[in-house]
Amino acid sequence: MKGRVQVQDITPAVDCGRYAAKAIEGDEVVVGADIFREGHDKVAAAIRYRGPGDSGWREAPMHADVNDRYHGAFAVDRLGAWHYQVVGWSDHYAAWLDGLVKRHAGGRTDLDTDCEEGALLLERREAPKAARQVLVETAAMLRSDAPLGDRVTAASQPDLLALLQRHPERLDATISKPELPLWVDREAARFSAWYELFPRSEGATKTTSGTFSEVAKRLPAIADMGFDVVYLPPIHPIGRAFRKGPNNSLTPSDADPGVPWAIGSEEGGHTAVHPDLGTIGDFDDFVREAGLHDLEVALDFAIQCSPDHPWVTEHPEWFDHRPDGTIRYAENPPKQYQDIYPIDFDTADLDGLKAELKGVLDYWIGHGVKIFRVDNPHTKAVPFWEWLIDAVHAEHPDVLFLAEAFTRPKMMATLGKVGFSQSYTYFAWRNTKAELESYLKELAHSDMASYYRPNFWPNTPDILTEYLQTGGPAAFKIRLVLAALLSPAYGIYSGYELFEHVAVREGSEEYLDSEKYQYRPRNWDVAGSLAPYITRVNAVRRLHPGFRRLTNLWFHQVDNEQVIAFSKVSTGRTDPVLAVVNLDPHHTQEATTWLDLWQLGLEHAGGSGTGGSGAPYEAHDLLTDTTYVWHGPGNFVRLDPHVEPAHVLRLRAL
Repeated sequence: MKGRVQVQDITPAVDCGRYAAKAIEGDEVVVGADIFREGHDKVAAAIRYRGPGDSGWREAPMHADVNDRYHGAFAVDRLGAWHYQVVGWSDHYAAWLDGLVKRHAGGRTDLDTDCEEGALLLERREAPKAARQVLVETAAMLRSDAPLGDRVTAASQPDLLALLQRHPERLDATISKPELPLWVDREAARFSAWYELFPRSEGATKTTSGTFSEVAKRLPAIADMGFDVVYLPPIHPIGRAFRKGPNNSLTPSDADPGVPWAIGSEEGGHTAVHPDLGTIGDFDDFVREAGLHDLEVALDFAIQCSPDHPWVTEHPEWFDHRPDGTIRYAENPPKQYQDIYPIDFDTADLDGLKAELKGVLDYWIGHGVKIFRVDNPHTKAVPFWEWLIDAVHAEHPDVLFLAEAFTRPKMMATLGKVGFSQSYTYFAWRNTKAELESYLKELAHSDMASYYRPNFWPNTPDILTEYLQTGGPAAFKIRLVLAALLSPAYGIYSGYELFEHVAVREGSEEYLDSEKYQYRPRNWDVAGSLAPYITRVNAVRRLHPGFRRLTNLWFHQVDNEQVIAFSKVSTGRTDPVLAVVNLDPHHTQEATTWLDLWQLGLEHAGGSGTGGSGAPYEAHDLLTDTTYVWHGPGNFVRLDPHVEPAHVLRLRAL
């Protein structure tokens, strides 16, 4: 009878296998399942898995945990699409052996018939010749006149049980369906530090644009700070129709450069470079120069056009027309974007539109770009993204996509499910300890962790939070530490290191004299820059492997709501690092930590020590190079935000 063994609740499985779970090349993917059958018979299980190019299934064993839950793991050693299933079967020998051992332990001596049953089970097991010999010899031992205890011992030998596991008998196997998909990315999909800059502002004046060659001069400083991705907003020609002036005014001068997201002019569209920045050859040189500094270039992929874009005249059917015949411009009431036309995914020429948009990505991939930050994907058709990402990955599995979607939670989650490699989050607006802990537990320890990779940004060209506007330099330090150490992927928008914090008006999150509308030349050598601090924080991220993951995040108790404590620990509970952060940028805060020492691999410190405070251990601050000796779970901290708002402590047993 098929299906006697029940296989249920497999993890990871995104919407019952409708979408792919995510992993990183080199990961051990842990699979869990509830596996059981009726009666007292034992069950066994394995993971069946295959990766790109595999001609058949490979297997990894699963082991029982508690409450009929089984776990196993398999390694993913290449990029691309993987699949896996769980197979469960009745383990008749294990059930027989369990009964024999219990009867013998209970004092039974009339177990010859039981031993014969075991011998028959061994003899019917199919195995290669050498293994068969071991099985036959053990069966003979069970039938012999040897003392019962010796026979029980022979039937229980670990080497025998391992042999039986290698050659299982699956008379009633249940194979889970459907095959579950898994997409494997390169490490940058999970662990990366982004730096966003407008290339036209580098080497610019108030009225003239910078160039790619000028931006290249900035690359060493960005790399020295510890970033590995340099992200450029759109670099294409900008339309003149309805061009915006400084601070989003509708009265630009001839010298105003316009908004980079108003893509397209008579000089070209999405596959053209703005002539003020240089040529496509200059861009290629910039990409090569970035590579010399171990930086990847990420480009903005914005599916929208200025009224001057060639598509408007060549493919008017790709746009939404109002009853008066005009094309509908973009709006996010009360905001109006008269200089931008959105694409209409209800167009009758959807196939042509899809081919053109994929062609845009193909063009830039051909010029060395393997990371795309996608502008407002939540305003485009979700099936389109699923198709596009699959189509690109079929040819270029190493290409990554970041979803810039600040919208409804379920839409953000769905974009992660359909294939986006990383996603923006609500981090910028989570400021209190309760908000941060609740949000991070959802990201790190719910089902979201199998498909949604967060990328934390304290600021963007569109987001200057009240916290940064009013918190002074301490606020910038606090949000940097939180973003960089809570999430494996994070980014900052240039100017962060200069503490740029002035809003266009009270209550707004828009920057005064926003770089979206004008050139913004900066003096990067100004005294007091945050750059050295950013460099130290990024060094901590790179040197301590625990920060490369999210699911190892652990919050510890602190008796002050203005202070948060969290740790990241490497595999095997090694190299524990604890961050204790004052969330109040204005006032000194004092608190006592109550650490879960077992989670930090410091169980020894929980015992009674001098004065009953527990065994000592070293807490070395990686930001200030200061060493403390702590005892037990409870330790006093005092954090002055104007001096140093955070401890980042490498803990080590003494």
